[in-house]
Amino acid sequence: MNNRLEELRKERGITQEELAALLEVSRQTISSLEKGRYNPSIQLAFKIARYFGLRIEDIFIYEEDDHEQE
Repeated sequence: MNNRLEELRKERGITQEELAALLEVSRQTISSLEKGRYNPSIQLAFKIARYFGLRIEDIFIYEEDDHEQE
C-alpha cells in the first residue's frame, strides 16, 4: 500500500519525531509507514487522517495486485 504521509508531513513542516509524538507512536513507526514497510492499524490510520484533516483513502492508496483482480 502506498501513502502520502511523508509528503503531508513535510507540507506541515514537522519532523518524523514531532508527528510520532502527536500520534503517540515511535519515530520508527512513522519512518516505516513512509517507506511503505508497515501498514497502520485502522486506529492509527484514523488518527493520522484526523490529524491531517483528510480521509484515510486520501492518505493511504490501496492498489490491488494484478492477480487479485482475476
